[in-house]
Amino acid sequence: MSFHPIFAARLSPRLLSAALCLCALVVLPASAAVDPAGAAKVFDEARQICTRDAGALWGHTLCGPMLLIDPADNAIITNHADVQGGLKASGSVFTGVMPSSEIVANTSIEWTGIRWTEIMWPLPQENAERHVMIAHELFHRIQPELGVALHEGDNRHLDTLQGRYLLQLEWRALAAALHAPTAAERRAALSDALLFRHQRYRLFPGSAEGEGALEANEGVAEYTGVRLGLDAPKARVSYAIRDLSKFVQAPSFVRSFAYATGPAYGLLLDQADPAWRHKLTSGKRLDQLLGLALHLPPPAFATLDAREKFYDQDGALHAHEVRRDEAKRVRLAALKARLVDGAVLTLPLNHSNFQFNPQTLQPLGELGMVYPTLRLTDDWGVLEVTGDALVSQTARTANVSVAGIDLSRRNGDGWKLTLSKDWNVVPGARQGDLEVRKERSPVH
Repeated sequence: MSFHPIFAARLSPRLLSAALCLCALVVLPASAAVDPAGAAKVFDEARQICTRDAGALWGHTLCGPMLLIDPADNAIITNHADVQGGLKASGSVFTGVMPSSEIVANTSIEWTGIRWTEIMWPLPQENAERHVMIAHELFHRIQPELGVALHEGDNRHLDTLQGRYLLQLEWRALAAALHAPTAAERRAALSDALLFRHQRYRLFPGSAEGEGALEANEGVAEYTGVRLGLDAPKARVSYAIRDLSKFVQAPSFVRSFAYATGPAYGLLLDQADPAWRHKLTSGKRLDQLLGLALHLPPPAFATLDAREKFYDQDGALHAHEVRRDEAKRVRLAALKARLVDGAVLTLPLNHSNFQFNPQTLQPLGELGMVYPTLRLTDDWGVLEVTGDALVSQTARTANVSVAGIDLSRRNGDGWKLTLSKDWNVVPGARQGDLEVRKERSPVH
């Protein structure tokens, strides 16, 4: 069974660098068409999760409208009728087709006047992963009502050598804290975790805000998935520890790190301060809430070298990150040559929705974020990318290389474009460049 992260959600131009993804990362089984019986089982599992919680965790039930969508043909099955009556009743569920203009993703979605929990079919076969994912996505639907942050920050520093290294040391310390048999050992491991985290904050100005924002969004959602999707405390801790090791394999930590840290910090906060969830609206980060709850002293930066050696005794982790960084520099130079210096097709971003793999995002410095795979919709139509697109928050544009372009078919090497009425491909500002514009004569 291959590992496939769920593709993502809905993005506003103000959040392009953050690449908003309201989703869970899971192992998917082989594709199969969504069926009413299978959908009814998922809806029943969601109902059991909600009933077991009874609104206790967040003071609000997670139950509500859900839809399961087959990405192959946008067929949907829901547990709730739509406002317009377009869905057809089929026993205890409703069936229909999602318009192609909507993003297919694990997310919360406003559609037909209803806020839905949207989950892609098929769901994971393994019970724990499926239940965690369901509870994660149920949380996103009620997140605005709880006042928990939906915005996300810029975490490009987590693709640097030092950013990645310190994050992985923090993960090792968090795992030690979750494993700790005594309160004293747990406290010592947490002091180490916060030391590594605060060293990142010292090295990368603004990183505290960026990390805190993603953890408040996806980290808290994943904590909710673990806390409510699993009913045994030992199972929750085991799942959180597994997350801390699983995400080491992610190609990039920029958008995936909070799925690992969220459950760990959340479960540790449950022990240290059971009222911590009500303090999220204060704007304090998870690490701040934990430090305050345990009255931890400020990080002892003088001990940093010794604590790094404790968690990376043979230096293998640091050596691995040095090799990765060297390879990354070569890869970034090639991406810049293709998507910045070379001839490109530029598309404006005004009312954009994104569907993407959150584990593969590649920061390209101040130039923007590279999406190796992407489905992007906007006023001009749909862009489907299988071979790299550069998205710039500053310029509010997306670039793909014009290499191999076939204007008659609106495709190129690794991308395909479907244009809306009155939108055309026209010459760009630089020689060889093209751009998508409205009400202009197309390039032939």
